[in-house]
Amino acid sequence: MKDTAPPTAAAPACNRLAAGLRELRARTGLSMAALAERTAYSKSSWERYLNGKQLAPRQAVEVLCAMAGEPPGRLMALWELADGEWSGRADSAPDPVAAPAAARPDDGGPGDDGPGDGRSVRSAEPGQARRGHSGLSGWAGPRGWAVVAAAVCVVAVTAAVWVAALPNTGSNGSTARVPSTAPPPPGCRGQGCVGKDPGLMGCGMPSRVRALGPPLRTSTGARLEFRYSAACAAAWARIWHSHIGNVIEVSSGAGRWRRAEVTDTYDTQEYVFTPMVDGTDRTKLRVCFEPGGGGTRECFTPGG
Repeated sequence: MKDTAPPTAAAPACNRLAAGLRELRARTGLSMAALAERTAYSKSSWERYLNGKQLAPRQAVEVLCAMAGEPPGRLMALWELADGEWSGRADSAPDPVAAPAAARPDDGGPGDDGPGDGRSVRSAEPGQARRGHSGLSGWAGPRGWAVVAAAVCVVAVTAAVWVAALPNTGSNGSTARVPSTAPPPPGCRGQGCVGKDPGLMGCGMPSRVRALGPPLRTSTGARLEFRYSAACAAAWARIWHSHIGNVIEVSSGAGRWRRAEVTDTYDTQEYVFTPMVDGTDRTKLRVCFEPGGGGTRECFTPGG
């Protein structure tokens, strides 16, 4: 944890790092509370890291990259620059780059599945930051160049690892075996997925998930959607445009309902997912919405 005061708005690396972490968090499909349960960092710490109120420790960035299946090179290089800004080691900063606002998902549609739920979710991709000048003059000065050099070293190491993995032909003409880039198999299937997290089980990867029907609109304006993974033979539900206290429950017609609650402001800006249910018989799927505060319970099937 850094003791230095947070950087100003003219700290593009810090802003871009926070935006990148928000994107990865959404890709995992995990709430702040779930992140806290699965890592060494508390819910409030993750909130500060993702909102840019505090520089995330290097290890936290590495952990989140691993959970989201993201190669760490790009964000670790960005972390080096952000660390320099936060610590005041950079003599000056490049032109300010607007921090992408936490993207809020739209209504979507039958074919608008987004990047996935175990990704990600996400949920919607954060907006592109404004391109500033490339001028390295903004990093003039020995200490500023030291920060840039550190970032370049991280990128160089990542590139070296990538190059080392490329096939090479020896004198005998044989080609070295290249590590497979295929995604890992799903962690569960059917009844084995019941009650489990779609992101952690690999069921929410973009290539493995799709929406069952169009988004469903509740009386409060919140949107619901059934999600289905054929690879896992499992289903779940998600909510967005929500409010604190909103609850969704999903059922496959047998066993207990699986539930998710919108617990904080950050949740209202993102997708919130239920645990999975058996998706073998999709005709029996049902999702119910409770607005909280004594509001009327509303239930839907995949067809609306």
